Amino acid sequence: MAAPKSGSKIQIHSYKHNGSLHRVWENSIVLKGTETVVIGANDKTEVRESDGRTWTTREPAICYFHSKHWFNIIGMLRNDGIYYYCNISSPFVYDEEALKYIDYDLDLKVYPDMTFDILDEDEYELHKKQMNYPVVLDRILYNNIEYLQRWVMQRKGPFSPGFIDQWYERFLTYRW
Repeated sequence: MAAPKSGSKIQIHSYKHNGSLHRVWENSIVLKGTETVVIGANDKTEVRESDGRTWTTREPAICYFHSKHWFNIIGMLRNDGIYYYCNISSPFVYDEEALKYIDYDLDLKVYPDMTFDILDEDEYELHKKQMNYPVVLDRILYNNIEYLQRWVMQRKGPFSPGFIDQWYERFLTYRW
């Protein structure tokens, strides 16, 4: 698999299990790009929904994608601290068009004090029935929620102290 180059701008494409395009982030700067890990950043980036609606992100965000884990992590820098939005998703793939993953609806929202909530379980159950998710996929996704929760509790990866701030400082060197 190819890897995006540090300093390059990429799109991020989110799909649904049935192959339909779900959401596109127009511009993210690659801060680190390997075949295994991509760390990107964006701020006030246009996002296009599958129904054609667009919106713009409100704050700087550091995005962490891994080719072996069934989740991705977005650390959003807000005035009152870092909030994390974690998508339970397929591992990413990258081609010359974009970084791509399948969004499986389940999300973990992590607050600055490292407490968290699981979101969108009803949406997941609906899509699981509509798109006939295999039983093994259900098991993989819930195992990865537990794995992700352990990362939060252990302050591992993007949840470790200073991780988001360090990558945000790097992002600032590209922006100006």
